[in-house]
Amino acid sequence: MKVSLFATCLVDMFQTNVGKATIELLEKLGCDVEFPQTQVCCGQPAYNSGYVKESKNAMKNMIATFEHSQYVVSPSGSCVTMFKEYPHLFKEDKNWAERAKQLADKTYELTDFIVNVLGVEDVGASLPGKATYHASCHMTRLLGVKEEPFKLLSHVKGLEMEPLENMHNCCGFGGTFSVKMGKISEQMVDEKVECVQNTGAEYLIGADCGCLMNIGGRIERKGHPVQVMHIAEVLNSRV
Repeated sequence: MKVSLFATCLVDMFQTNVGKATIELLEKLGCDVEFPQTQVCCGQPAYNSGYVKESKNAMKNMIATFEHSQYVVSPSGSCVTMFKEYPHLFKEDKNWAERAKQLADKTYELTDFIVNVLGVEDVGASLPGKATYHASCHMTRLLGVKEEPFKLLSHVKGLEMEPLENMHNCCGFGGTFSVKMGKISEQMVDEKVECVQNTGAEYLIGADCGCLMNIGGRIERKGHPVQVMHIAEVLNSRV
């Protein structure tokens, strides 16, 4: 099965280890993974900030980049959700409407792809310790991927999962929200960090790099001994 990796900006610039873990994991599961070199930003930051027209050039580039891919897989529910918005945004454009729909239909968030396309729930991972999981907004509320991460984590040998209070509450990142509404964002992430601390977990696991960057940064500033891990890293772990 051929899979094209949609790495996302945050992975490309800040968390390349997540991209590597995603590729290694998919290859272990029998996928032939490629990385199209022409991929750039999906357009989400500009689009969410109201620059719809300006964001479409980036979107068109992404549609063309993955046009011949069998499957497109990304370690980011947020960015996959943006791809799923393309058909709506291009529905009046006869040159791009069908191409946008085809991309949306073959694009999957990583855990969704593993569980629902590959049909795998036990990837053979092992990571001893206590962990808790943060459910990101776009992935759960908009993309609808809710149970898949837990199905996969439940089979990680040695990993003890602790429920996170207010798990579905936003961490306060929201892209430009954390910049424009800094004081509110700070209170939201502080609440999230407190909930993580209350679990006694050694690891905080998530599936969106933006959330993990925000929560992890706050954890580090407060000096808490919690290791932040993307679920791709956990599922690729063999400790």
